[in-house]
Amino acid sequence: MKKLTLSIALVAAILSAKAQDTTCTYFKGKYVYEFDYYMDTVLYRSKQKTKFYDIKIKLGNVLCLDLSDDHKRIRKVIATFSDGETITQVLKSNDKVYYTPENVVKVSVGKPKLYFGGDILPVR
Repeated sequence: MKKLTLSIALVAAILSAKAQDTTCTYFKGKYVYEFDYYMDTVLYRSKQKTKFYDIKIKLGNVLCLDLSDDHKRIRKVIATFSDGETITQVLKSNDKVYYTPENVVKVSVGKPKLYFGGDILPVR
């Protein structure tokens, strides 16, 4: 009887769980590549022409942000949550991978800027 109850609980938990999808955006210098997390082909390639490159994320999905600038660089990243709250951070962008938390609906990534070392403080 305990196994039957446990099995029903596990099936109910699996069916009620939300499917979470991961998308990836790869920044390499002036170029931006977008691809699906499970695919090995690039879906979209463009040049970052504006000060910030905006990435829209479906509610409940996660963004894998791969910053791979050739030299020591930093990028300003602004994450917008579903309730309208924003968080601004300055991130190192030479071979670093970042993941967004849940409830982020938009990420804006700035152009790379020179980084001379030292501590990077969060922007408020």
